[in-house]
Amino acid sequence: MHDLVIAGGGPVGMAAALHAHRLGLDVVVHEPRTGPVDKACGEGLMPGAVAELLALGVDPPGRLLSGIHYVDAVAEAQVSATFTTGPGRGVRRTTLHEALASGLADAGIEVDRRPVQAVEDRGTHVVVEGRRTRYLVAADGLHSPVRRLLDLEVPSRGRRRFGLRAHVEQPPWTSFVEVHWSHRAEAYVTPVADDLVGVAVLTAPGLRFEDLMGDFPLLRERLTGPRTRVMGAGPLRQRARARSAGRVLLVGDAGGYVDALTGEGIALGLAQARVAVECIAFGRPQRYDRVVRRLGARHELLTHLLLRATAQPALRRRLVPAAARLPSVFDAAVNQLARPVGRTA
Repeated sequence: MHDLVIAGGGPVGMAAALHAHRLGLDVVVHEPRTGPVDKACGEGLMPGAVAELLALGVDPPGRLLSGIHYVDAVAEAQVSATFTTGPGRGVRRTTLHEALASGLADAGIEVDRRPVQAVEDRGTHVVVEGRRTRYLVAADGLHSPVRRLLDLEVPSRGRRRFGLRAHVEQPPWTSFVEVHWSHRAEAYVTPVADDLVGVAVLTAPGLRFEDLMGDFPLLRERLTGPRTRVMGAGPLRQRARARSAGRVLLVGDAGGYVDALTGEGIALGLAQARVAVECIAFGRPQRYDRVVRRLGARHELLTHLLLRATAQPALRRRLVPAAARLPSVFDAAVNQLARPVGRTA
């Protein structure tokens, strides 16, 4: 009988495994993918995410991020906010994966290469692919198979948004994450290495990365190096009936996702991994749903508000100019999202 099985060996699943190991739990990770796993994401770690990783002894190399800089070339408006709780970090997804995987190897945590396709909650324990375990943590991503197996998936309504990401081989020109706005997309530019810049675009379905670059004239001028292949992810909006069911807890994107607009996904996922394991280790799994809702409240509220505003063309055109006229409001909003996520107590 294991204490904990984790479905999914992405950053959130591996962080949960490291927390479990530190608290003396017998933990196994199920992850069929091998090698450093890549994913279409913005690759900017907010200060809260950096703090969560450092607390685990994980310190991935990357580029310091000073804050967020919004740019609207059409409106000729720009505004910046500097992180006040410490710097963020631009880290390639594969680099982050390697750093966490190294932590698992050093801790001697078992990784089972079988996918989780069968889950049976027997009340006193869970059977996962023939293994008996006290609890299962599902960290298997945006399109979580465990969420579907447990009938926790809820159809999503509203705009369908997708993410596209590529890298450009050139030195970064700023220590800020630049967010370039157009009438139909946002482009997130993140320095991730001394000779590499990540470009992630959030937009509606059916639009190509190459065509969307034409929306951002200032950015297009800045990007002078060769570009890597484009990766995609989505639809981003995912909903779950609950983040726990019996002895199964959903963490990260598996527990539902609003949008990547505010760039807080990894920080929230890492905090949820910590909270889930603490709730299990201290015999309070029933607290998980409530605590996680509280930890993510400010993020979900601001993300929903921004999504509603940017869905209306007139408001979308005025967003960056309004932020530029009220820089203190923009600064406060950015730092509300950037600050470390609270503890369980």
